[in-house]
Amino acid sequence: QVQLVESGGGLVQPGGSLRLSCAASGFTFSRYSMSWFRQAPGKERELAALISDTGRTTNYADSVKGRFTISRDNAKNTVYLQMNSLKPEDTAVYFCSAYSPFTKRYVYWGQGTQVTVSS
Repeated sequence: QVQLVESGGGLVQPGGSLRLSCAASGFTFSRYSMSWFRQAPGKERELAALISDTGRTTNYADSVKGRFTISRDNAKNTVYLQMNSLKPEDTAVYFCSAYSPFTKRYVYWGQGTQVTVSS
């Protein structure tokens, strides 16, 4: 059974930091690129960051570039999102997702974790 379980969300003040984790099981994690998406209230889901299967390649949305860092540990089947200098506009539900090298699409999704940036 495939599972992606996010954790690490919460309430943080502007300028603060959070580290999200996404633990994967039920598929060969090391063969999948992984991404973090986010969805703010009333807005469409957007891609925040992605990392290749080996971890050598990363990409970020312009809105988070320089503040967020995506990483992965294939030995632990876990992907991370370190978020620094958080802003109120980063408030959203954050989802991790696995990109299949076979079907060339996002095939697995976590349930999401809430991040709220507010004073």
